[in-house]
Amino acid sequence: MKKRVTMFVWNEFTNDARVLRECTALQDAGYFVCLIALKGSQPAIEKHSENFCIRRIKYELTFLHKIWIYLATLCIAYVAPPIGILLLLFCVLLFETKARFLVRKLVLILKMTVLGFALQTDIYHANDLNTLFQGVFCAKVKRKKLIFDSHEVNTSRSGYDSKIYHIIEKWLIHFPDCVIHENETRAKYIRRIYGFTPEVIYNYPFFEENRDKVALHERLQIPENEPLLLYQGGLQIGRGLENLLAAAPYIERGTIVFIGDGKLKYKLMEITKQQGLTNRVKFLDKVPVQELPSYTRNAYVGFQLLNNTCFNHFSAASNKLFEYMMAGVPVIACSFPEMKKVIRREKIGILVDSKNPVSIAAAVNDVLRNPNLQHEMSENALAARKRYNWDNEKVKFLALYQKICEGEGEDGQKERNK
Repeated sequence: MKKRVTMFVWNEFTNDARVLRECTALQDAGYFVCLIALKGSQPAIEKHSENFCIRRIKYELTFLHKIWIYLATLCIAYVAPPIGILLLLFCVLLFETKARFLVRKLVLILKMTVLGFALQTDIYHANDLNTLFQGVFCAKVKRKKLIFDSHEVNTSRSGYDSKIYHIIEKWLIHFPDCVIHENETRAKYIRRIYGFTPEVIYNYPFFEENRDKVALHERLQIPENEPLLLYQGGLQIGRGLENLLAAAPYIERGTIVFIGDGKLKYKLMEITKQQGLTNRVKFLDKVPVQELPSYTRNAYVGFQLLNNTCFNHFSAASNKLFEYMMAGVPVIACSFPEMKKVIRREKIGILVDSKNPVSIAAAVNDVLRNPNLQHEMSENALAARKRYNWDNEKVKFLALYQKICEGEGEDGQKERNK
């Protein structure tokens, strides 16, 4: 009989490569996977394959809903003024202030928990802290196994400055039967603050040997011999993207291409216009994760320029690094432990000071002036991808699931509860 897995993820599951890889590995190994995600423009129910389905939940409070609630409150105020006025003030607090974001989140957590509880399940799998409560509640009440798969360092992460995240994680992290983290540096950090070492599953991409290229030069209307200097991923604060733009005037040739979306996108586009760089910097919207390698293969070099704004950035192994590797693209990267380890060992790129535009430009110019160096690093990347890929890493991932099914995860939970 197939084991059934209910997995939680706090996004719309459109470009989450890691969760897609894990779900695919489980279904191929004979598990039935139901992934509960958030509802955006995607279908509420989606059958990805025979053994993998997606259920999306949404927060339903439209403008019309608010009108009806306000009208009902006014009617109550007409009949019983004191109670009605208090209810009206309460509605304004919930709907018109920042408290509405908290209400939305709490409602989504509740709906996700209810749906997860209703599903027939053998193992729950919570991705990141936003879904850990849902997993803990469902698993403990139904006496099922629970895996906590943390993709980020929740105690030192951009946008998660409140101490409440540390308190919540410290409380909940002792309940799962197995805790997974994304690399060795982060596993050591968890050992230091919580007293146990999580399992490590790296975020390597699927192995791909032959992938057709998208005609990116033609799409961007630039000459075929123009080197494409690529950044792919979220356009967010702390990723060194402003420094990359500042480096552009010092880069001798080539076109910088951003593929992705995010809060910083329009600011970057505005800087590009103000600095007169529109002929040398191009922006493309994000593409589906399955299609991205066809774009990546066009690049002469790729960038991963995280700034050391938090331990989450400093400790990142970066899926972008391995996506560039898989496409045979040399990388210009920040000198942080996990990336430094791979780049130096495999000789696939150049380490820079990601805060310094001159350092970034010097590395790019070094590769542009030395085609043999670029070719050598590209060949090294193509050789290294045979080791750094999900086909190898998923063996460890499925072995963890096998241990959980056999009940061995209970010892790990008891150790963390001491």
